[in-house]
Amino acid sequence: MNNKGKSLIIFMLILVLVTSALLYIKNISSVESISYNEFLDLLDKDMVESVKIGDSAQIVVGLKNEKTYKTDNPRTVDFKKELLLHDVKVVEQSINLTALMFFGGLVISLILFILYFRKYMFKNAEREITSLSNMEEMESGTSVKFHHVAGNEEAKENLKEMVDFIKDPDLYLQYGARLPRGVLLYGPPGTGKTLLAKALAGEAGVPIFPVSGSDFIQVYSGLGASRIRSLFKDAKEAGKSVIFIDEIDSLGKKRKGNNISGSDEGDRTLNALLAEMSGFKENDGIIVVAATNRIDVLDEALLRPGRFDRQIEVQLPDVNAREEILKLHGKNKPISEEVDFRKLAIDTTYFSGAKLENLLNESAMIAARMKDKEITSKHIDQAYYKVLVGDEKKDRSSIKIRDREITAYHEAGHALVSKLICKNNKVRRVSIIPSTKGMGGFSLNIPPDRMYRSRAQLIGDIKVALAGRAAEEIIFGREEITTGASSDLERATEISLALIGIYGMDDKFGLLNYNVIASKNFQPNVNLIDRANELLNHLYKETINILRDNKEQLDKLARGLLKYESLDEEDIDNILYEY
Repeated sequence: MNNKGKSLIIFMLILVLVTSALLYIKNISSVESISYNEFLDLLDKDMVESVKIGDSAQIVVGLKNEKTYKTDNPRTVDFKKELLLHDVKVVEQSINLTALMFFGGLVISLILFILYFRKYMFKNAEREITSLSNMEEMESGTSVKFHHVAGNEEAKENLKEMVDFIKDPDLYLQYGARLPRGVLLYGPPGTGKTLLAKALAGEAGVPIFPVSGSDFIQVYSGLGASRIRSLFKDAKEAGKSVIFIDEIDSLGKKRKGNNISGSDEGDRTLNALLAEMSGFKENDGIIVVAATNRIDVLDEALLRPGRFDRQIEVQLPDVNAREEILKLHGKNKPISEEVDFRKLAIDTTYFSGAKLENLLNESAMIAARMKDKEITSKHIDQAYYKVLVGDEKKDRSSIKIRDREITAYHEAGHALVSKLICKNNKVRRVSIIPSTKGMGGFSLNIPPDRMYRSRAQLIGDIKVALAGRAAEEIIFGREEITTGASSDLERATEISLALIGIYGMDDKFGLLNYNVIASKNFQPNVNLIDRANELLNHLYKETINILRDNKEQLDKLARGLLKYESLDEEDIDNILYEY
């Protein structure tokens, strides 16, 4: 009999016993009580058939008409004799056997059930731990190759050397080369780190063991370390292979300085990983590839030579790489010849590979819903704004005229300041149409592709972010500014704190990097916040002055938005410069 059958039998037994006990108690409690004088009166009238007597405080009286009553037990010596003289059947009960049987059986059944349940849970936990200790099976024969990965040329070149090592490790040993055991891929989300790891295994023609750092964070003590050992054991048994650990920052965060013993579960798991990586034979042909978005939080022991020897940055694609990625993902789609991938690549600055793939996928879905034969620039344009700001709200009848005016001046402020002080930026579109992402409108400001950002550009970005609030204050007054600038203020604060505390671009605060100070557990410097606030207030005043000096153009843009609701870059230039 299986465990489910045993559990069902025990459950049914307890249910029967409990039900019987409840029925018995109900039957006892349902017997009507009478006074002792009433009982004597019935006895004198020769109406009593039987009496059950015992040690309890009450006796049960059975009448000849088959009715049953309860009354007080007199506990006199001659009580039984008196009943017998009246021809009453006397039943003596020293113990209530029925109640004892029910309750005794119930107690025994409960004890047996608890013992069985504890044994079952222990075995179940044991099976779960054994199951969790075993990692998922490897993926063999991956078809992904390096030519499937567009862009990231530097990262691919670095990984191509790993292919030679996996295929023929003995060749490198002949030259006395110490072979790398691990490769760390780091960079923003969606840049293709997982795809590169699969391409490495595909090019080398070896299986890949893909896991996530969170797979090793378990509630059972020691289970994470057990899973690490199981993973590496499986890889060694498979021979030449690639172990891919995604989001390794979940597993390999810096250990606490006061935790010398390493008794913490996370430390034990990390120690197990370090030990397994050190235990590789140099000719095993096994490479550990890890990926993270946060290399700064990783433990230093992971990054030293002999562990993750190579750290390869996987950056956001530049304009050429974006064009390649778009062409790659457009191969299996009916893209119209009118679509200019180069222009689209220019307009998608700071898009990751995953975001570009999503852009074309959304375009294909829109074309499919419209039942068009090809994916045109119109579909891609619609998908572009859907990815960035969400779908346009269809019903805008509830929006008040005053709210439309506030939104128009707010977005016009962003666009105008961007045009005036960030001349290399493209203001692709300005809109006052609310979106499904909760935005009342938007101003799409696209910066040029650059490797670095200068101080002047960061100052310009802050002013553009503050321009919406500044326009509201100029037109409607200080007391009528709205909550619409909350996300703008968040961005302005983020840039100002980075400018002062990370990039060392502030004259008063000098060249200190406050990320280092925070990582050393120093107390946060309140002066940094005060200085950032001082800088923001200063730039806000400058932004207000810029808009006041160009109020006529601000009014033109706002009126254009109120009339057309949406303006592209050509429309904005026509309004501002009256082409």
